[in-house]
Amino acid sequence: MVLQYLRTQAREKPYIFSSFVIAAIGPVLVVGVPPIRKSMGWVSAQRIPETYPLPNRARNPPPGYED
Repeated sequence: MVLQYLRTQAREKPYIFSSFVIAAIGPVLVVGVPPIRKSMGWVSAQRIPETYPLPNRARNPPPGYED
């Protein structure tokens, strides 16, 4: 019954059918792609720093900018 409905939709309204197919492929890719990448040797990039690293020394404010 479901296959007959899908076959009818594919013939009569292909835009709806194709959108359902694309929507169904999404979760499969979320589960399937990471193991495939890992098996091919893919390594994720390093995280981009969110802050500027502060030096390990005393901070000397520049003269002339006092309030």
